[in-house]
Amino acid sequence: MEITALDISLAVVGLWLLKRVLTSRPSAPLPPGPKGFPLIGNVLDMPTSHEWVTFTRWAKEFGGLIYLNLLGQPFIIINSHKKAVEMLEKKSVIYSDRPVLTMGSELVGWKNTLALTGYGERFREYRRMLHRLMGTRSNMEKFHPIEELETHRFLRRVLENPDDLQAHIRKTAGAIILNMAYGYKIKDGDDPLVNNVEIAVDQFSEATAPGAFLVDVLPILRYVPGWVPGTAWKQLAKLWHDNLMTMVEMPLDFVKQQMATGDALPSFTSTYLENPDMNAEQEHVVKWAAASLYSGGADTTVSATYSLFLALAIHPEVQRKAQAEIDAVIGTDRLPTFHDRERLPYVDAIVKEILRWNPVGPLGVPHRLMEDDMQDGYLIPKGSIVVANIWKFLHDEQTYVDPIAFNPDRFMPSAGKEPEVDPRTYVFGFGRRICPGLNLADASMFISVAMVLAVFDISKAVENGRVVEPVVEYTGTTISHPKPFKCSVKPRSEKAAALIKSVRFNSEE
Repeated sequence: MEITALDISLAVVGLWLLKRVLTSRPSAPLPPGPKGFPLIGNVLDMPTSHEWVTFTRWAKEFGGLIYLNLLGQPFIIINSHKKAVEMLEKKSVIYSDRPVLTMGSELVGWKNTLALTGYGERFREYRRMLHRLMGTRSNMEKFHPIEELETHRFLRRVLENPDDLQAHIRKTAGAIILNMAYGYKIKDGDDPLVNNVEIAVDQFSEATAPGAFLVDVLPILRYVPGWVPGTAWKQLAKLWHDNLMTMVEMPLDFVKQQMATGDALPSFTSTYLENPDMNAEQEHVVKWAAASLYSGGADTTVSATYSLFLALAIHPEVQRKAQAEIDAVIGTDRLPTFHDRERLPYVDAIVKEILRWNPVGPLGVPHRLMEDDMQDGYLIPKGSIVVANIWKFLHDEQTYVDPIAFNPDRFMPSAGKEPEVDPRTYVFGFGRRICPGLNLADASMFISVAMVLAVFDISKAVENGRVVEPVVEYTGTTISHPKPFKCSVKPRSEKAAALIKSVRFNSEE
């Protein structure tokens, strides 16, 4: 009988599974979790979308620390903020690695970015570079003018075409990040760099979602021939890899061309490329650090800003209260600026509630434990993939009153009541893996909230005389976005419309 490639593939997979099953028993009890099945463990229990919802439900049965066995791969879910701090922050030296996600890290190539690079010198160099750029609020101040300008341009795009809201949000986020990272001014209409990053980061979310690809829990499948039925994901990985490389290389080539002609604007990338002693390895680091900044900031801010319009359409009372504050502090003759932030506490509370209500990264990005650890008497085995259920932390009834409700007042001080916990404690991750762009994200959200509310009224759409009720529904990927919804966006007055129109686009300058 002829032995085929499929026979060999199945035999290799079988031997690999047998090895995983026959590994030694743990020396201490593992955290509780779903029982699972022999050999495959909890593979069938693992959700493939909106995992945080299932993990939150499991918390009621198993508690703040849950163990899953995915074909021999230990998988730990942290459902308690206290435990997340104890493990991911206080013991960050052993919890700061990233798992090797075969699909997203290896096959597509996201392991080269800060988000998925392993814990080591490359990781530390990325962090140092990005911290120097935007690691403190004072560092961010030099970018305030470009954020204010691009947000003002966003207002004009929305005024001229309110039905294309999501595209305007993405274009604005791209304009700010591309200027910071590459000194690039976006083109009016379709912009190739903005389009490229939209494609790549959407694919990042799909490629890194826990449980989305069997090859992540059974890495040996990457060696199964592509002609075997059920391996269409291999062609998908190749396509996604090509799109990622386009996203990384195209803006780098732009900077090099601009520098060659003396037209380059100051940017993160040009600053490093000006070094005459730069070698190929150093350029590789700069290229991927810039791509980390670009991809990390261009998608998360889009989701949060789109959530803003969804929340305001549903909650006119929040809008009225914020507009009253803006009118009293600033008036109607100018737009808010960053200098106004301390005098706009309710606007700032809206920023916090947007971040809390439906977090951009409900599970963050998984950590990997570098050596055995003990937590609450349980063994956390070396090599465990560890996820923090950030969505659970932000919807814990012990921390937030009526957590499903959108209520910025929860962050406002009042008689006999302290403000509830600032969600920025949770949403940007933990320990040495905390998001390096947290100050950028916070600043972008503030100026968007303040400027939008100063000049626009957002309400539910009306079609054929009937009110269209927006549905609060989010995608189930790593970066979670509101699903498309309809709303009405109109200037508050003729004066507001004139204020919006006072800005120019790049093509008009």
